[in-house]
Amino acid sequence: MSVGGRNYVSRLAREIGISRPLLHLHLSKLEEAGLVSSQLELSSDGKALKYFEIRPFHLELTPEIVAALAPTLSEKPET
Repeated sequence: MSVGGRNYVSRLAREIGISRPLLHLHLSKLEEAGLVSSQLELSSDGKALKYFEIRPFHLELTPEIVAALAPTLSEKPET
């Protein structure tokens, strides 16, 4: 998804290499958090396409926030 642009789930899933259902789940969570918005549209051939777009937001990250969230991170398993 480009900054200021919008894209639909199938195209995004192909671009980042994950399944459409998994991507839709993640995008739905981002929409619930107010970080993206969606709109259902019909293509010229009659297919329903759900477009997602990044919403403007501001995130302040401080050392205190990082320290408070650090315990919620899990370690990556060694391979």
